[in-house]
Amino acid sequence: MAVQDDDEQQARERPNKSLLKREAAVLKQLGDELVALPATELDALPLPEKLLDAVLLARRITAHGGAARQRQLIGKILRRTDLTAVRAVIEARALEQRLQARDFHRVESWRDRLLTEGAPAIAALGALAPGLDAPALGQLVARAQQEAASGRPPAAARELFRRLRDTLAAADPSA
Repeated sequence: MAVQDDDEQQARERPNKSLLKREAAVLKQLGDELVALPATELDALPLPEKLLDAVLLARRITAHGGAARQRQLIGKILRRTDLTAVRAVIEARALEQRLQARDFHRVESWRDRLLTEGAPAIAALGALAPGLDAPALGQLVARAQQEAASGRPPAAARELFRRLRDTLAAADPSA
């Protein structure tokens, strides 16, 4: 009985193979993200010199097999590295990108609404941004609508987008 209990105890202490594979996949993904980062953001990360050198080398390798081996090396280095600071910086970067995308879509939505609804949308936007120059915005919307109707390049629509971006950035961010 004691031998069987020892075997069960050792089985519980051994790392779960599936768990190890999942952790390796996460580290591989992190390594791929590091290789894909722009040089300025990569320099800002608190990476050990050996890992930084491996990532920079991985960027220069063009052969498929060599690149795969280099990514494996990066994963091996990552397993021996404390990644809390690196993950925090990468997560902050991802959050910033999501917020920028949200703001971009919000401005696009307001521009589309202004171009389709006209004066009612200007009034609704004026309620959100009290310092809004409604007459100038109305003229810009009219110019953008004329451009769209005549098939001309959307210069006024782009100007409307820029003005909305500035207005909404100064107003309530949840608008």
